Amino acid sequence: MIDITIKGDKITIFMEGVLDDIKRINLPAQDLKGKKIHLLADQIDSWNTPFVAELYGILKNTPKENITFESLPNGMERLLKLAFQTGNTPHTNTNKRLGFLERVGEKGIIFCRSVKKGCIFIHQCLISWKRQLMGKAVYRSKDFWLVLADCGPKAILIVALISFMVGLILAFVGALQLKTFGAQIYVASLVTIGMTRIMGAIMTGIIMAGRTGASYAASIGTMQVNEELDALQTMGISKTDFLVLPRMNALLLSMPILILLSDIMGILGGCFVCVLFWDIPLAEYVKYAINSFDMTNFLVGVFHGMVFGLVIAFCGCYFGVNCGRNADSVGTATTKAVVYGIVWMIVMTGLITLACEMVGI
Repeated sequence: MIDITIKGDKITIFMEGVLDDIKRINLPAQDLKGKKIHLLADQIDSWNTPFVAELYGILKNTPKENITFESLPNGMERLLKLAFQTGNTPHTNTNKRLGFLERVGEKGIIFCRSVKKGCIFIHQCLISWKRQLMGKAVYRSKDFWLVLADCGPKAILIVALISFMVGLILAFVGALQLKTFGAQIYVASLVTIGMTRIMGAIMTGIIMAGRTGASYAASIGTMQVNEELDALQTMGISKTDFLVLPRMNALLLSMPILILLSDIMGILGGCFVCVLFWDIPLAEYVKYAINSFDMTNFLVGVFHGMVFGLVIAFCGCYFGVNCGRNADSVGTATTKAVVYGIVWMIVMTGLITLACEMVGI
């Protein structure tokens, strides 16, 4: 039974018996404005959550300070108090357009916070490496081998194909220019030096940023959506140790091998063009390629690749760990991982090139 009593600005709703039909409460919304609601119960035999949900729906626009409870069942009272703990008045958009200086300041604050957050993440990764060297890092070796298989053997085909095409293009462009001087034979030297010094590392890095960096961000971001990262934290397991460390180690190990493959395929691509299109003898191409090969250039390229591997792992894992908790956030994290990974690779290329010039390498 539900009985409603209205006295002045106070409305008393008396409930008893079996409560499962809220439709018996007939209170127009306009009658609740400025009223104080008193919920009174006595000898309630049973009730269900739809009844409580509908009751909250009727009273949700009433300020919570105007609602009092008396003698309600413990479960019903807890549900209603929990519902009314949040703001139960319609949200009004009070945003106002900021001035130019305020907008610049806000962007500056956001940028500084992002830099601080990134530095903290890198510091945590370095601490994880330290724990690994001390044998205290917590992660499964099975995860490392699975990640290594994904960013190593499974990436061989696409790296080989793209590198072959890059070497082919370098040979075409170089031969067109060198032909005017009758020096097409030096295309072998051009392709060999270009691929081993920088092009092999850059192409491999871009491929791995789009393939592996996006995969890292998507997989870890999905774990964030499914609250698996929260579960790791609850169990006292470091997210950096368990998720980031195996991925960084896998990329550091696989990038030099992929760069070696990229260099070889690029030189073969140049050989394909020179032998079939520019009538350069195969023996001459091989001779000039071997003479142009320099271990210093090769090691510089490998060093580029290792730095690129760290950049890709940092960007992919960082945006995955800091992903939101919905599907759209996973897509955003994946996009940012690829974009930021490529941008930082270009930045690191410039810094490494400048350092090499300064030391005369």
